[in-house]
Amino acid sequence: MARNTLSSRFRRVDIDEFDENKFVDEQEEAAAAAAEPGPDPSEVDGLLRQGDMLRAFHAALRNSPVNTKNQAVKERAQGVVLKVLTNFKSSEIEQAVQSLDRNGVDLLMKYIYKGFEKPTENSSAVLLQWHEKLPIYVRQDRMPLVQDMWADNMAWP
Repeated sequence: MARNTLSSRFRRVDIDEFDENKFVDEQEEAAAAAAEPGPDPSEVDGLLRQGDMLRAFHAALRNSPVNTKNQAVKERAQGVVLKVLTNFKSSEIEQAVQSLDRNGVDLLMKYIYKGFEKPTENSSAVLLQWHEKLPIYVRQDRMPLVQDMWADNMAWP
């Protein structure tokens, strides 16, 4: 009997797991995951498979995670945007860029520069084609867009 009282098998159950104050509903976790900012990868993939590049482009730029501090969300969004940009034909790039407003061009420029930081196979050549087609806007404070991207470290996607 003394041998059984020294056994530690009963200590393998984590009683904190059953604490009522720490209960998290599974539906709340799913809603929190769905509310994460950033493009929906399944929507973008579906549009790419259908061949609708322009809608996939706009879907990838929608809900950009600029203000989030979660680096994984930002990297996932960067991957989705890079996937869309690399699937475009060179002749369709100008049409896509012209469909953006000024804020969209700013956001696209940020994604392009982020893509240059972590190049993948053939991504640099594609990103240079996109960069070539972007108009160089001068912002209200007379700072060119490219200089603004270098100076603004807080709002990078």
